Amino acid sequence: MNTQPLYRIKADLFKALAHPLRIQVLEVLAAAPGQAVPVTRLAAITGAEASTLSQHLGVLKNAGVVVSTRSGNAVDYRLAEPVVSELLVVARAFLLSRLSNSTADTAAQLSAARHLPPLPGANAQTLLRAVREAEDQPDQADQPVQPIQPDQHTPAPASSRTTDA
Repeated sequence: MNTQPLYRIKADLFKALAHPLRIQVLEVLAAAPGQAVPVTRLAAITGAEASTLSQHLGVLKNAGVVVSTRSGNAVDYRLAEPVVSELLVVARAFLLSRLSNSTADTAAQLSAARHLPPLPGANAQTLLRAVREAEDQPDQADQPVQPIQPDQHTPAPASSRTTDA
């Protein structure tokens, strides 16, 4: 069985995510599950110029990560699949783990992580708890954040539901 096309699809997904503005847009959309967010609000939150934001939204749309609806001149965006939120939660957990093991500017970075938009899903609270615990530790550079355990009400991550690439 040739799995290479599946890995290509995954690689293309990660390429589509590979820009800070696109991640910020996705986190804003994830913070409004099931709701469409006007492009004007995305521009206001991100501070991106309209043309720059449009290009990045086009990349996300072409990758199938977001969908848009148009009503007159207004364009609204939402996540194409709720599972994208889970991907963002896992990425946030990875970020916090990396920051907790970093030696430079860890306290400032962990503090900044507290100001990221909340991500829906059961792991968001656990992530915030992990940040607080890391900030409370006297020498954060030497003490990693405790492994993040899903809350009891957490559905299994998508990766545990399938065995495909």
